[in-house]
Amino acid sequence: MIVSTPPPPSLVVPAAHQVSYGIVRGVAASGSRRLIVRIDGRVRRREVLRQRAFVVDLDLPLGVHTIRIETVDAKGRVAGTTVRDVYGLPRSARPRLRAGRLDPYLQKRLRQLTQAFGGTSAVYVQNLSTGEGAAWNARATFPAASTLKLAIAVTVLAQLDGPPRHGSTLDGLMRAMLVFSDNGAANRLETLIGGSTSGGSALVNATMRAIGLERTEMYGGYILNTSLNTFRGLASGGIPLTVVDQASWGVGKTTTAYDLARLTRAVWLASGGLGPLRRARPGFSPGEGRYLLRVLADVRDSGKLDRQFGSRSGVRVFHKAGWVGTARHDNGLLIWRGGVFVASVMTYRSGGAGISSDVLAGRVARTAWGRFRSDR
Repeated sequence: MIVSTPPPPSLVVPAAHQVSYGIVRGVAASGSRRLIVRIDGRVRRREVLRQRAFVVDLDLPLGVHTIRIETVDAKGRVAGTTVRDVYGLPRSARPRLRAGRLDPYLQKRLRQLTQAFGGTSAVYVQNLSTGEGAAWNARATFPAASTLKLAIAVTVLAQLDGPPRHGSTLDGLMRAMLVFSDNGAANRLETLIGGSTSGGSALVNATMRAIGLERTEMYGGYILNTSLNTFRGLASGGIPLTVVDQASWGVGKTTTAYDLARLTRAVWLASGGLGPLRRARPGFSPGEGRYLLRVLADVRDSGKLDRQFGSRSGVRVFHKAGWVGTARHDNGLLIWRGGVFVASVMTYRSGGAGISSDVLAGRVARTAWGRFRSDR
């Protein structure tokens, strides 16, 4: 006698090749009575199904996992759906809207770190879970270098109907541009959306203006055959947005520590359906935000914001750095079991920026993490 297998559950989230904040949402087949959630083969949740639609709230371990959702009907028949390459993030990192407010102690420490650097630098740090933060010289403009490849990615995704298929040409270009900082891939993506690098650049600039980035300028494409590792006022809540030291460096791709941090925060918020990016560019879906964060998780440009964390368990940095001969920057999210913060560190030396810039980024990230995780 052949026993038919019931249809597997249909999942909305999580999705393969995306981050997940621990929400499992889907619809079970008619007749399903029980739900089982497995993470990497181990049972993490058993529930009785009272209706076909289900939502399960998990606290996922930080890192890459395989998640399987199984349903059991009245006859004991099991059906399942498996999702691989899900990058788990803790509940504490879930997107939420928080008003910014100044942390005076952190402000003092950031000023000490930037003054010890010696060259021109700028820093913006904010705990996205609480709103606390600090900044120094955050609206001074710097050569943007490869940091604006994140802006290209955001603009491309806003024009798509969902994330690119894993392994597709578009997915490959996105990963080459962000994970390996490939200039050719960045130029191809700009041309894809705008017909040329200048046309694509105009679209990127329009997207940045739409989400409130005032001092970011894409300024065309990237030079090929180069190294791949290449206003005054107060923010809401008092995080200072001043220009203390403005380097003179000419024209080209431009941005500020404040703009970079706001861009990264916008991507994070959009991954939960919130924030300025979702309002200004509704085509940028939560799934695309989760896809983009998953790509950033693969960046192995170590020794910058992640410099003092190494392989520390329970801490991950999702970032996109950029540099040219005179400037070195890093910008991204640091996520740990207790929360998430954004950090942007920019440096400039007319005689050439070097390893001291990376050391500054590492010290800023480690100082902010120590401050935000402390029980004050």
